[in-house]
Amino acid sequence: MAARLSDSASITIAVEVRLQALVLSFLFSSGPLAVAIAGQAGPSRDLLREATTAHQSGDMPSAIRLYREFLMEYPDAAEIRSNLAAALVRAGQSAEAITEYKRALDHLPNNPRVRMNLALAYYKLGKIPEAARELESLVQLQPMELQPALLLADCLLQSDRPDKAVELLTPFEHEYPGDRAIIYMLGVALLKQNQAERARALLDRILRDGESAESAYLLGYSAYAAQNMLAASEHLGHAIQLNPNLPGVHSLYGLVLRQVGRPEMAPEQFREELKRNPYDFVANIETAMLLKQEGKLDEALTHVERALQVRPADPGALYQQASIHSLQGHTTQALQEFEQLVRSNPDFAEAHAALATVYYRLKRKADGDRERAAALRAQQEAQKRLEERRKPALHTTPRPTTEPQP
Repeated sequence: MAARLSDSASITIAVEVRLQALVLSFLFSSGPLAVAIAGQAGPSRDLLREATTAHQSGDMPSAIRLYREFLMEYPDAAEIRSNLAAALVRAGQSAEAITEYKRALDHLPNNPRVRMNLALAYYKLGKIPEAARELESLVQLQPMELQPALLLADCLLQSDRPDKAVELLTPFEHEYPGDRAIIYMLGVALLKQNQAERARALLDRILRDGESAESAYLLGYSAYAAQNMLAASEHLGHAIQLNPNLPGVHSLYGLVLRQVGRPEMAPEQFREELKRNPYDFVANIETAMLLKQEGKLDEALTHVERALQVRPADPGALYQQASIHSLQGHTTQALQEFEQLVRSNPDFAEAHAALATVYYRLKRKADGDRERAAALRAQQEAQKRLEERRKPALHTTPRPTTEPQP
């Protein structure tokens, strides 16, 4: 794999649809690993040649069948097992491909292409933590390889770890100062980490080449973070006009629409996001909550489970899962989930309150009273923290106490 994409691919394609989409199409459409066919015995050589020809011509069912036939005789042929996995991915059988890639890596632990393809297979199934784990190993093997680093950064952002994404991408910013894909991904990470000033400097570099969907998205996200929802709505709407396939833009626009008094338009934006990425965390959680309100609990749970594939430990997603189980009448399961949730997140007031409700349903009044009190304490502490954050603004804005405060 080349150390970096060509300038035209990096600047034109990667910034339009985000780099990981380019990597997906690049690697999954590529042919099988080169294998020394001449070293095989006569029938095996012919079988392998047929499999490779079928793979390269796009006949995945034949390639899969022939690779498997070959592997029955040579089960330790790691390159062929990797080719089988690649064919399975192209045939839409990513779960089976993961098994084959892992078996190939038992014999080829330092092969970057096999490990990258395993990461991509995980990514394709929305298993973002697993993809990140493989990409972290790959980045250690190839410290300044651009594609795996950008894809890992995307996984980190989806996992709500922007600090790690910033740490990962900062050296690449200095190594490739003109690469717009890096600028864009790093800008998103900085905005998610509330480093608005540094993100703005990166945005200015993108805007020098004219407006784009990415620059409009960054402007919209910046306005959203600053609670300027009208400006956010304008920028994000413009981003969608420029590129409706930009990952994450519909989800963020849906959140903003609710804040500007157009909540009836938000569900459509979440649906649009899920058409493009079935595992988008925000769109899945928001859709699940809407479905839960409509009483469509099984469908809501499906969306929560997809969100949890991306962020397995997210308290909000775990709360929705337990809440749905409670509504479905799975009281014991909901009880266990809420108890685990408040142990891991003792300041989660809503979880304490929900757990109290379950205890009362089970006639465990003492436990219910305890959790209700814990919910009240958590709410009071949250209010106290909010007031503490507002103090600097109040001190620097001397106004009569009868006027509304910022």
